[in-house]
Parts: sequence; C-alpha cells; structure tokens
Amino acid sequence: MKEINSLDDIRTLINEFYSKVKEDELLKDIFNERIGDLWPAHLDKMYRFWQTVLLDEHTYKGSPFLPHAKMPVDIDHFDRWKQLFNQTIDENFQGSKAEEAKERARMMAAMFHHKIEYFKKSKSIPLK
Repeated sequence: MKEINSLDDIRTLINEFYSKVKEDELLKDIFNERIGDLWPAHLDKMYRFWQTVLLDEHTYKGSPFLPHAKMPVDIDHFDRWKQLFNQTIDENFQGSKAEEAKERARMMAAMFHHKIEYFKKSKSIPLK
C-alpha cells in the first residue's frame, strides 16, 4: 500500500474506481448513459480534478457541479458512490492523502446531493 503522491497514483485511483462504477448495478446505467462513448474525456477530466484537489497541482478548470445538476440520483446513489470510492482507496492506498481523498469525496457527495435536491424542488436553474 502506498500514499497518493503522483498523477500516476491519481490515474490508478480513478481508473479502478470507474471500472467499479461501470459495473455497479445501481450506478452503471446513470454513468454509462450520460457519458456514453466519452469515457476517455471524462476520465481525463477526473484525473485533472483530483490532481488539483489532492496534489495541489492546478490542472482542472471548470465547475464540477453543473454536469451533475439534473442527474436522476438520490442519497442511495451517493452512498454507493462513496462506498466504491472508499473501497478503491482502501484497496490501493494508505496515508494522509488517502484519508483526505475520502473526506473530500464525502463532502462533495453531501454538497452535490443537497444541491440536486434543491434544484429538484425549486424552479431555479443552476447558473453556468
């Protein structure tokens, strides 16, 4: 087991995590339908996002919430997403960056869930 220290480590995390997502009974249809044949571009964006978040190497630009704003997901989807993410980390990594990744994923899932529920209940449209 090793610490998350490099872009290669981020790629390992993201590739293994999304291989689980693509096969998961609860998540696969949502992700596969939305992403379609754009998986390479999505994975590259996720590498850059987590590289920025965990390694403080600012390679990601964008608004991570907007693509998720209208997704048909609820708390069960977020719980499963976090479970798979944490499982992937625990299978491959240890240390402070691994724990930071799990905490940041937990906070992001909570925020996304809260915002998605808000937009489901209101007539507001997410700002671009």
